[in-house]
Amino acid sequence: MNMKQPVFRFLPVFLLAICLDRAGLSAQTPAEPAIPARLGLAFEFQAYPTGLIPGVRADYYFGARHSLSARAGYNWVRHGDQGVQDNEWGDGFGGSLGYRYFFRDGWTTWFLGARSDAWANRMHWEDKDANGQVTGSGLSKIVVVQPTAEGGYLFPLGKNGWFIAPSVAFGVEINVKTTGADVGEGAIFLLGFSVGKR
Repeated sequence: MNMKQPVFRFLPVFLLAICLDRAGLSAQTPAEPAIPARLGLAFEFQAYPTGLIPGVRADYYFGARHSLSARAGYNWVRHGDQGVQDNEWGDGFGGSLGYRYFFRDGWTTWFLGARSDAWANRMHWEDKDANGQVTGSGLSKIVVVQPTAEGGYLFPLGKNGWFIAPSVAFGVEINVKTTGADVGEGAIFLLGFSVGKR
């Protein structure tokens, strides 16, 4: 087939025009009215198999489908015998930074995102013998970094800016600094929800 035919000479230009139009950069269509950026504040709660995380988050919504978040929270940890030692429990404070992409303009319905937490936890631990008698105990101070990927759905509650957003997240706990005996770390799965207003 003769590649010099007009249809083939203009095929690359046609494909480029489609790409620019899909990116919202086409000069042949008028620009959509911009959706003003918004700020939001929410209470957030997450539960994982060995702990609970309540917290408060602030969100910056921009570009019709994007948001950035910052969270301050409390981490209630009950590893039990799922950690390195025979019994581990503790708590700590920390925070996180995150990003979400929404699949509908106006920051509603399905979203995907990524978040990284940092926690300063105090972990008590015990070791036991075969009869269940405590043979050793101690306190470890740890700094935990917890990157996660998340997904969820944001439900608007009326037209006054209130919303509820259930979510699920997968990631890993990494003890980047440990003072004392080693304690549990590894894969983590979280279920959560947030309730807030923007």
